[in-house]
Amino acid sequence: MNWKLILGVVAVGLLGLGVFGYGKYQQIFEPNVPNTLENKIIEFPTGSTYQEMVNLLHQNGFLKDTVSFNWVAAQMKYKKANMRTGRFEIQANWSNRKLIQHLRNGKQATTKVVLTNERLPENVAAKVARFIEPDSLEMWQLFQDEKFLDEQGFSKETLMSVFIPNTYDFFWNTTPQKFFERMKKEHSKFWEKDDRLSKAKALDMTPEEVYTLASIVEKETNQNPEKARIAGVYMNRLKKGMLLQADPTCVFATRDFTARRVLNKHLEFDSPYNTYLYNGLPPGPISMASISSIDAVLNHEDHKYIYFCAKPDDSGYHAFARTLSAHNVNANKFRKWLRKRGY
Repeated sequence: MNWKLILGVVAVGLLGLGVFGYGKYQQIFEPNVPNTLENKIIEFPTGSTYQEMVNLLHQNGFLKDTVSFNWVAAQMKYKKANMRTGRFEIQANWSNRKLIQHLRNGKQATTKVVLTNERLPENVAAKVARFIEPDSLEMWQLFQDEKFLDEQGFSKETLMSVFIPNTYDFFWNTTPQKFFERMKKEHSKFWEKDDRLSKAKALDMTPEEVYTLASIVEKETNQNPEKARIAGVYMNRLKKGMLLQADPTCVFATRDFTARRVLNKHLEFDSPYNTYLYNGLPPGPISMASISSIDAVLNHEDHKYIYFCAKPDDSGYHAFARTLSAHNVNANKFRKWLRKRGY
């Protein structure tokens, strides 16, 4: 028996096994994510297959080698009929094993949904669709679902009052229904703070009515310091049973949002939102109302002003009056100032 030959074959075999084993070790534990990443976030659409996810990883520069990834994924039994999808943050130099562990069990990366003063539900739908997976049409269709809104305690008219302007953390693959339910929870949390519910009750108003008036205040001024005074004017009109005669409601009724001045065609447009024609508050908000405007209504100034108009300057503030004659003086000053400026 040629022991030298046998030992040589065994040695070669062991060497081969060692090389093979080390190669597999590298595939499992050595970095397969590049050491530099231009973008660390990847989004896998709902319903993506395993192969679609691998393609996205490769196309977006998160995998140096797909062959080794596929082998490790097979060993870890990662491939399934229903893959876990969503938005994930990936770190440079991760191994195949670490990457697969993260995609399978790791925390999803959230996205910040920024809601500001959107005017219409379709504007909200378009804005939200910029941050989460569902498109604006899906969101808009939910906003038009009267049965769903009724179950949530809202209507198409009061829908906008559920949105409290703020920045919210969401999972990217949040459904439209889950988005709305979260907004409803945030709405409840907001009204439960700072005695807002009790303040609304003291005004004999629902939160939706407060929000509706706040949306008018929102469109009347950009100056936070005078919002409570303007809110006081409208509260005085409501108490006296006067028409609110709020110009922004006419603009909303006509949807003529590019109008620089309110004209007779706006004032005469027949709509329940036109507060020149219909008494009381309109059926719902005319825009999203900021927190400052909502609190301005809840904490409105107690005064006797009934009228206000813009001051004849570029300050953005208003002149207030208790009588119509005093208001006409202020209004004439403003019109004269406009004429000098060529308006």
